[in-house]
Amino acid sequence: MRLLHFNYSKRLISTDFSGKTIPPYAILSHRWGDSEVLFEDIGGNAYKEKEGYQKIKFCAEQAAQDQLQYFWIDTCCIDKWNLRELSKAINSMFRWYKNAARCYVFLPDVSISAATNIRQERAWEASFRASEWFTRGWTLQELIAPASVEFFSSNGRRIGDKRSLEQLIHEITRIPVKALQNCLLDEFTIPERMEWAEYRRTTEEEDEVYCLFGLLNIFMSTSYGEGKEQAWRRLQTEVEAVGSAPSIIPFSQNDHFVGREPQLAELEATLFTGTKTTRMAITGPAGTGKSQLALKLAYQTRRKNKSCSVFWINASNADSLYQSYASIAQKLDIPGWADEKADIRQLVKLHLSRKGSRQWLLIFDNVDRIDLGFGGMPTVPGAANLIDYLPQSELCSIIFTTTNSKITERLELQRVVELGEMTLDVARRTLQNYLKTPISESEQQEASLLLQELSYLPLAIVQAAAYINTKNTTLGHYLSQLLKQKEETRERNRVPSEGRLQEYGATGPVATTLLISMDQIRGSDPLAAEYLFLAASVDRKDIPLDLLEASSPREREAAIQILNSYGLVTRRPAESALDVHQLVHSALRGWLQKQERLDQWSQHAIARLLRVFPDNSHGNRSKWRRLLPHARYAISHDVPKEEEGDKIVLAWKCAMVLLSDGRYHEGEKLFVQVMETSSRVLGEEHPDTLTSMANLASTYRNQGRWKEAEVLDVQVIETRKRVLGEEHPSTLTSMTNLASTYRNQGRWKEAEKLEVQVLETSSRVLGEDHPDTLTSMTNLASTFWNQGRWKEAKELEVQVMETRKRVLRQEHLSTLNAIGDLAFTLKS
Repeated sequence: MRLLHFNYSKRLISTDFSGKTIPPYAILSHRWGDSEVLFEDIGGNAYKEKEGYQKIKFCAEQAAQDQLQYFWIDTCCIDKWNLRELSKAINSMFRWYKNAARCYVFLPDVSISAATNIRQERAWEASFRASEWFTRGWTLQELIAPASVEFFSSNGRRIGDKRSLEQLIHEITRIPVKALQNCLLDEFTIPERMEWAEYRRTTEEEDEVYCLFGLLNIFMSTSYGEGKEQAWRRLQTEVEAVGSAPSIIPFSQNDHFVGREPQLAELEATLFTGTKTTRMAITGPAGTGKSQLALKLAYQTRRKNKSCSVFWINASNADSLYQSYASIAQKLDIPGWADEKADIRQLVKLHLSRKGSRQWLLIFDNVDRIDLGFGGMPTVPGAANLIDYLPQSELCSIIFTTTNSKITERLELQRVVELGEMTLDVARRTLQNYLKTPISESEQQEASLLLQELSYLPLAIVQAAAYINTKNTTLGHYLSQLLKQKEETRERNRVPSEGRLQEYGATGPVATTLLISMDQIRGSDPLAAEYLFLAASVDRKDIPLDLLEASSPREREAAIQILNSYGLVTRRPAESALDVHQLVHSALRGWLQKQERLDQWSQHAIARLLRVFPDNSHGNRSKWRRLLPHARYAISHDVPKEEEGDKIVLAWKCAMVLLSDGRYHEGEKLFVQVMETSSRVLGEEHPDTLTSMANLASTYRNQGRWKEAEVLDVQVIETRKRVLGEEHPSTLTSMTNLASTYRNQGRWKEAEKLEVQVLETSSRVLGEDHPDTLTSMTNLASTFWNQGRWKEAKELEVQVMETRKRVLRQEHLSTLNAIGDLAFTLKS
C-alpha cells in the first residue's frame, strides 16, 4: 500500500509501505474527473497544474488538522500500469477504507457559503440529497467500511459525519442505520447487502458487480468486457462456493459454447490419472476455440467436484503469468504472498506440490512460448521457463492451450487434444447461439452456405454474428457481402504484389469478415478505424488506451465501443487496455500492406509511442514494462531510411530501460542497432552516434566485458576530443566512463590519472561547487579508498560533504550519501 505526504519543501511524496507497518492515514472518497493527478505524475513537477491537485491539497490539509501525516487517494496511490498491483488493489480496497483513521468525502456538487451556519441553516440539504456521490457504485464501500466518514462541500466546508448525518444518509440510501454504525456485516444476509447497490451505477457495467467484493467478503478476479450479467453469474457462483474449494476462473461460462463433446470427455477422463502431475494440452490453429473448450472443462470440473480448486492462468507472457500466480497466492492466503520481494511463482508451486487432500486443476491459457521474457519478449540464454514453476503432485492436473505444436513436445504430456474444423451442425448451432434473432426455416440454406464460406471457423462465425447483430441485417444480405468481398480479394490477388502479404494472413475467413466490418467502420467512424490501424502496428495484447488519441475520453470510449460491438477487440477497462485476436491482427497488417499504408502506420505508432514512453527512472518501471513490447514490435518494422529518426530515438529509449531492468543481453542488441543506424544516417562523429557507443560500452561494463567496453570508451574519448575539445562536458563524461572501466579491473593508477584530469578541468571550467565537479571528487576518492589511501580519500569526501551541505542542505539525498561515504572511510 502506498501513502502520500508532503515533505519539508512542500513536495508531494509517495511512500510504499509494502511489508512494513502502515502508519495511521486518512483516505479520500471522491468521484473521478477528467484531469486527475495520476501515479506517474507524482515524480514530476506538473501535477500541481491538474484540477485534481486541489482535492489532494484539501485532503492533506484536513489530515494535518487531524494530526495525520499520511493520506491515500486512489487516483495517484495505485500504479495502474502494474497489472499485479492493480488486481491486488481492487480486491483490497474495502480493507484499506476500513483501516483508515479518517475518510473524507469530497462532494463537488454540494456548495455551502462561507457565511452559512451548518447547524442553523439546512439549505445545503437538497443538494446533499441529490449528490451523485450517493448514486455511484464504488462509493458504497467507502460509506460502509470506514468507522469515521466526514462529508465536505465543494469549497471544503465540513457538513457533518456518518454518525451525525446517519438518519439523513439512511433516507437517501435506504441502508440500515445499524450498517452505517459499523456493525459486523455478517449480521446482514448476502441479498440484503446486494440490495444496497441496487440503484447505484458505475462507468463500467461490470463494476456494478465488482464494487460488492468487499461488502460480500469475496475475492474474485475481474474480467472487464464480460458484461454485467455474466459478472453477476460469476459472483453468484463465488457466493455459493463459500466454504468449498477456492477457485479463480476470470471468465463467465460461455452460454454460446456448443460441440466438442468428444474432446471434452477425453480431457475429463484423463484428469488426475498421473502418478505425479497430469499434463494435457489443447492444440489447434488460432480461432478454433481452444480457450473456450478449456473454460467448459473448468466449469464442469468445478460443478462435479466441489473439493477441487480450479485456477485459470494467463500464460501469454511473463507479466500476465506472474499476475495470475499472485492472484492464486492471495486467494489461498499463502504465507508471504504480500512480500514484494518474494518469488510468488515459487510460493504457489511449493504450496500446490505439498501433500494434502484437495485436488487442483490449473489451466495455462495461450502458451505461445515457455521461456519467461517480459511482455513476451526473448530472455537471455539460460533464463527460467514455465516448466520451472509447474507444481508436482498426483493431486494436480494441468491443461495447456497452445497453437505451437513444438511446445507440446517439451511439456511431457499425457494427452494432446487437437481441435480441427467444426461440423456443419455444430457450426450452425454456434451461429444461432451468437445471433440475437432465431434463424428461420427459410434461412437454413443461407446459413449453411454462409458457414461453409466461413470454413466453420468459430472466430469467423462470432465476427459475422456480431456484424449481423450490430447492423440488424439478414443472413442473406451478409452472405452476399461475404461473396462479393471474397471475389474482390481474388481479383486483387491475381495482381502480383511485392509486399509480404501472405505473411500477414490477409486471406481466409477471419480476414474476409474483418474487411466487411472495416468497410462499415471506416464509413461511420474514422476514429475507430484509426484505432484498428494503430493496433495493427503494435503488439496485439494489452494495448494501453494512452496510445489512442482523441479530443476527449468520451470520444475515445465511443470509438472503442464500436470496435467492441463488431467483435474486433476485447476490452480491458481495469487495465485501460485492449486486446486484438491474433488472426484479426494479422489480417489488419495484411490489409495495410496491400494498401501500401503499413509503413505510414508503423511510423505513426513509433511517433505516438515516443510521446508516451517514459524515461528509465525507477518510478516509471511499471509503465515502460507494459509499453516495451509495443515499442519493440513497432521498431521491428522496416521504415524508409529517410524516416528512421524517430525509430532510432525509440530504440534508444527501449535499450535504456532494458539496461535499467538488468536485461543487458537484450539491451546490447538494441544499442548495437542504434549505433549502426546512427552511424549510417547521422555519421560516425555525430553526438547521437557517440552517445549510443557510450551506452553500448555501459552495457558491456554491466556484463563484466571490460575489454570491449574499453575499446568503445577510448574511441568515444578520441572522437569527442577532436570534435568537441578536451574541456567539453561530454568529453569529460567519456573520460569518467573509461576511468570506471579501469576501476572495475583494478587498474587504479590509470583510473586515477583520468579522474585527476577530469576533476581539475571540471573545477576550472564548471566551478568547484558544480555537481559534476563534486561527482568527479567522489570518484577520485573511491579510487583512493580502494588503494587504502584513507587520508587522501577523507580529504576529498570532507570537501564534497561540506559543499553539498552548503549548496543542497543537510537533508538532501546527495548530502546524506556524502556523509555516508565519509563515515565508511573513517570506519575503514
